Amino acid sequence: MGVEQKLGNMGVVTTTLEGVVNWGRTNAMWPMLFGLACCAIEMMSAQSSAYDMSRFGMELMRASPRQSDLMIVAGRVSKKMGPVLRRLYDQMPEPKWVIAMGDCASCGGVFNNYAIYQGVDEVVPVDVFVAGCPPRPEALIHGVMTIHEKVKGETFKQYTEKYKQTT
Repeated sequence: MGVEQKLGNMGVVTTTLEGVVNWGRTNAMWPMLFGLACCAIEMMSAQSSAYDMSRFGMELMRASPRQSDLMIVAGRVSKKMGPVLRRLYDQMPEPKWVIAMGDCASCGGVFNNYAIYQGVDEVVPVDVFVAGCPPRPEALIHGVMTIHEKVKGETFKQYTEKYKQTT
């Protein structure tokens, strides 16, 4: 006898606390805008009415790291901007995630020189890389959906292990 047979058709839902918390995190994720180059235009376009990232619980792009839990790094990161990026990442509350948007943020892109980081993962831990130069808004939305799937499947133990590695 399963739970469904014992409870009947009463409309009772059974789940875990982690499942409910992760559902809430995915449906109320607040991204922090960190646009550094041409990818920022595509990031703004993804928030516009044509693509509407509000459908996924991302109503506003926050400028303050203390109100954000998702950092979208859009564009190339120079050596001077690296410490600023790390400071903003450290000011974000836990749990937090990072998307590297575009080839410049992912691997330095066409800027193979001493002044540009060859990937933002040298500065902050990246959860999802979105490829393209610049990537289309659909690609960013796919990256956001990938983050959502990652958050939904993440247990508290996995998150604490990830946090220990980044500190």
